[in-house]
Amino acid sequence: MLSLVAVLFSIVVVILILGLCATLLMITKPYPEVTRHAEEKFFEDPSTKVKCPFPSLSDVPSVSLSVIVPAYCEEFRLPPMLEECFEYLERRVCNEPKFTYEVIVVDDGSTDGTSDVVMRYIEKYGSSKCRLLTLIENRGKGGAIRLGVLSSRGELILFADADGATRFSDLDKLESAFRLLLRRSNRPPSDPEWKYPAIICGSRAHLEQEAIANRSFFRTFLMHGFHFLVWLFTVRKIRDTQCGFKLFSRSASRICFPNLHIERWAFDVELLYIAETLRIPTDEISVYWTEIEGSKLTPVWSWLQMGRDLILIWLRYKIGAWKLLRKKGD
Repeated sequence: MLSLVAVLFSIVVVILILGLCATLLMITKPYPEVTRHAEEKFFEDPSTKVKCPFPSLSDVPSVSLSVIVPAYCEEFRLPPMLEECFEYLERRVCNEPKFTYEVIVVDDGSTDGTSDVVMRYIEKYGSSKCRLLTLIENRGKGGAIRLGVLSSRGELILFADADGATRFSDLDKLESAFRLLLRRSNRPPSDPEWKYPAIICGSRAHLEQEAIANRSFFRTFLMHGFHFLVWLFTVRKIRDTQCGFKLFSRSASRICFPNLHIERWAFDVELLYIAETLRIPTDEISVYWTEIEGSKLTPVWSWLQMGRDLILIWLRYKIGAWKLLRKKGD
């Protein structure tokens, strides 16, 4: 009797899985469709009040570094982050004559004064160094970052969280790791660095034991469970997939971001899954990180959502519901 129940249960499970796969194949579009409202294609130059079109990621880069900052209702946490960011970047401009940069803050449908905060920095530094991309509606962190990247001019492209939890000067460590990958590659010396696809991830993995000491058993269990699911289904090379401090070459950005489907919390996992699938070189570098109050992430519920999402990421790619555009990044 028990063996019959087990057989029936197995049959039901198989039918449910096949039904899920068939449903995903029917309702899922294989390639992302990035929609953009007409107003989201322009930024304002406050000195002239003129609306100027954003460039395209397919354009040849015209600055050394683009910094993409996604911001949703970050009126109070954003100013300290931008102060640290611009202080670092302006110091580099003074010390490195060839270094140029831009900061693109993507206001992801905020209902507070986030855009007003950014406009003050644009007035101070000019629209060549600071730009505001205002989204008509909230898309999620991944969707905001993607539109920022698609509007950028940098040879290297960094996305950094608006809370300033990561010390911005640790960008030096990420750039050093990028150039180490360059030296190990077979890239022709005559090729510009930005044409070499590579991703460097800031990492908090070295802080894990300290975090465990301050977490409940349940939250620690969920954290380890999420990390195991990431390793099992998607990303094997990077321990901390969720740190909001990642550096992409322009070439890697051209490959990864047009392929990105996920627009909310699990987007980092899909980006790195795409990179590993397409054999884009990646590395992970420890960064200084501090907890900043005001996070929009609800730990337990968000981990459960991301766990569901990463299993669906794996399943959609495995059954062919999602496909990758295998185009070159140059």
